[in-house]
Amino acid sequence: MALLTDLLNLDLSGSTEKIIAEYIWIGGSGMDLRSKARTLPGPVTDPSKLPKWNYDGSSTGQAPGEDSEVILYPQAIFKDPFRRGNNILVMCDCYTPAGEPIPTNKRNAAAKVFSNPAVAAEEPWYGIEQEYTLLQKDINWPLGWPVGGFPGPQGPYYCSIGAEKSFGRDIVDSHYKACLFAGINISGINGEVMPGQVNTTSIHYHPLCLGSIITVFSDHGKIMIGFQWEFQVGPSVGISAGDQVWVARYILERITEIAGVIVTFDPKPIPGDWNGAGAHTNYSTESMRKDGGFEVIVAAVEKLKLRHKEHIAAYGEGNERRLTGKHETADIHTFSWGVANRGASIRVGRETEQNGKGYFEDRRPASNMDPYVVTAMIADTTLLWKP
Repeated sequence: MALLTDLLNLDLSGSTEKIIAEYIWIGGSGMDLRSKARTLPGPVTDPSKLPKWNYDGSSTGQAPGEDSEVILYPQAIFKDPFRRGNNILVMCDCYTPAGEPIPTNKRNAAAKVFSNPAVAAEEPWYGIEQEYTLLQKDINWPLGWPVGGFPGPQGPYYCSIGAEKSFGRDIVDSHYKACLFAGINISGINGEVMPGQVNTTSIHYHPLCLGSIITVFSDHGKIMIGFQWEFQVGPSVGISAGDQVWVARYILERITEIAGVIVTFDPKPIPGDWNGAGAHTNYSTESMRKDGGFEVIVAAVEKLKLRHKEHIAAYGEGNERRLTGKHETADIHTFSWGVANRGASIRVGRETEQNGKGYFEDRRPASNMDPYVVTAMIADTTLLWKP
């Protein structure tokens, strides 16, 4: 008798050429990811060869009930780490039946920026540091904190190891490997600054689909752990940065679904003397990467200064709770930049200064930012906008 895990991991390649395509899109809140699957007659590697599809936009807050059809346009293909084989994940954006982008479709506007010849000629590279927080499923309290209480002060938990300081590594490593399998240019992971405490007997991991990657913890009692993590995507060029971050988020949410925990991208999930969660965005252009690029970086940073308010308004909801001037942030109302300064709006690396070329890091984006919006806005301000 086959077990459920056997059927979930069933290899279809020996019995059919058909594949399963999981179509992914962004819902009405701008952060909720949705998906549904369809069968295709055979393997597909070019998104332009995939059929468009539709969904009920009235159920996602993206269309009225009397005219609810929203059309999915396939834009990027990734290998499916859950079904494996030739099955695929498909990142889509959303349009009306008349072919107009719906208001929540931020990819369309970003693609126009990146297709501008002046932008394309500079081949903008992005490296996005996505921070996130794990929560206990039933109470929405940080994974690792005593219910209704607080752990000790942060400090020992950044890039930590050990059962008393680090927790959730199985989820994180599962995500890391799944992203690599999918074809996402994930460049690294690390534990973040926030501490926590968890009753490990209340956390139940489900090893379905991911096999031995996710395991069951058997420790007992309360232990101090770190529950905030980060993954980095990049370097990615242009619009692909947004595609890859969104699909990496999708994969993470699917893995936490399996593990029975909740992932939140809120920039300050718990008020208090803790670091928030951001999505630091590293950026360079071809001119910045060449000799003499430091001067190009300085000129770009000065342009960013002039549009600080516009960028802050587009850099994530609730960011004012994070950008306080404390906990390695600049005050939300004040623009600043510096070399190796993690308390500035823009940080230029020491190596970039020494080499006279390289990249800079925009530290203002919140963890819940839309990578299509942020990457396109940085390119627009630094390459197209005329003060």
